[in-house]
Amino acid sequence: MFKQRLEQKLLQKLSPQQIQLMKLLQVPTVELEQRIKEEIEENPALEEGAEEIEEDDLNEQTAETDVDDNREDFDINDYLDDDVPSYKTAANNYSADDDEKAIPLAGGESFQELLRKQAGLRIKDETDIIIANHLIGNLDENGYLRRELFNIVDDLAFSQNLVVSEGQIESVLTTIQDLEPSGVGARDLQECLLIQLRKKIKTENSVELKTAEVILEKFFEAFTKKHYSKILKRLDIEDEHLKDAIEEVVKLNPKPGNSLRETSKAIQHVIPDFTLIEEDGDLKLLLNSRNAPQLKVSRQYADMLRTYAESKKTKENKDAVMFVKQKIDSAKWFIDAIRQRQQTLTMTMQAIIDYQKDYFLTGDETKLKPMILKDIAEIVNMDISTISRVANSKYVQTPFGTILLKYFFSESLSTDSGEEVSTREVKKILQDAIDEEDKKKPQTDEKLAQLLKEKGYNIARRTVAKYREQLNIPVARLRKEL
Repeated sequence: MFKQRLEQKLLQKLSPQQIQLMKLLQVPTVELEQRIKEEIEENPALEEGAEEIEEDDLNEQTAETDVDDNREDFDINDYLDDDVPSYKTAANNYSADDDEKAIPLAGGESFQELLRKQAGLRIKDETDIIIANHLIGNLDENGYLRRELFNIVDDLAFSQNLVVSEGQIESVLTTIQDLEPSGVGARDLQECLLIQLRKKIKTENSVELKTAEVILEKFFEAFTKKHYSKILKRLDIEDEHLKDAIEEVVKLNPKPGNSLRETSKAIQHVIPDFTLIEEDGDLKLLLNSRNAPQLKVSRQYADMLRTYAESKKTKENKDAVMFVKQKIDSAKWFIDAIRQRQQTLTMTMQAIIDYQKDYFLTGDETKLKPMILKDIAEIVNMDISTISRVANSKYVQTPFGTILLKYFFSESLSTDSGEEVSTREVKKILQDAIDEEDKKKPQTDEKLAQLLKEKGYNIARRTVAKYREQLNIPVARLRKEL
């Protein structure tokens, strides 16, 4: 049974202007220019250049039209849907804090097209060409064929109405494996390396290359696990001989497909949002000029609003007033959002600089203090999500290189003396310890944990393993060298 009742709820809703600011905060410098261009194209009341119209005069004009509109007693919402810029209605299924990982591709031939062109010069039989094109289309981004040949047989039967044998496909695949770059068309890493090595042997038949071929062909598992003693015993060779053979293997490309793909990728240059200059012990912060563009409300639209406001009130005049007013308001909102973006970026970066001043003066990673988003949010009196948006895709140019703001944030760790240090400092010490270790007898995670304890960092072996993995450093067995 339905019941009626009154209740009070306290809700927090973001205004369209706040939503616009949040979206602009997340946009990096390289994309801000494009975003501004889009807004100028969509809103003729917005122009580039220094402000010409006094803000008070413009507010007075819009206020006058508001008073007139109230007298006429019509609903302003009937007119606000006209030519709404796309940013107010656009939506996607991604979080506002998601990293943008898309890589823009330049025009030109794709990886598969380059291979098909080579195959067309080598293969003349029409059926074999169909097979070759299908195989090339099934190569992954690294150039490997991950699909079983019996599945390829079924694919061709269903999609091409072509009945072929695994042997015929194997024959065509051998031709593809002879294309450039060397190693494409392999079904696993072992085959990929052997294809490259055997091509090299045809032109440079050295002892080292022949030994490397035997190692890859007969002792691949032992080689990948760096069980060198087993290989030395089975081949009955000296350490130097094995070392030379391994050096030949290391020269090979485990991802041959990438060498072709790199030719079609556009290079993305990082444009720093801030520049940090050190002068006699003082740090000076500069905001990239691209983050502070000069925008203004169109003089033509402001005059148009004044003219309409002073003219006789008619239905047509009323429509025109609302259209012009909406465009001017939208332009003012956007200009204000850009200004707030500049202020928020500057305040946040300045707070980070003050917090990590010792690091910015020296460039020494061990000087980085533990710092989380909440620390900066409390300093600038903003929400954590706002700081996250600022830090997510912004860079600062320092005397030590251009660095992503996210880099300066890290968790804390207590030393034996009770001092709070950054996990970044511990990782730096761990990295240095591994760099300086004897590669013939690399240190295990247990020994690394003991080493850190001796330096005052009391962390467990599993924590050392976690930090090592975050630094993309393999386990001790895989760091071993002859």
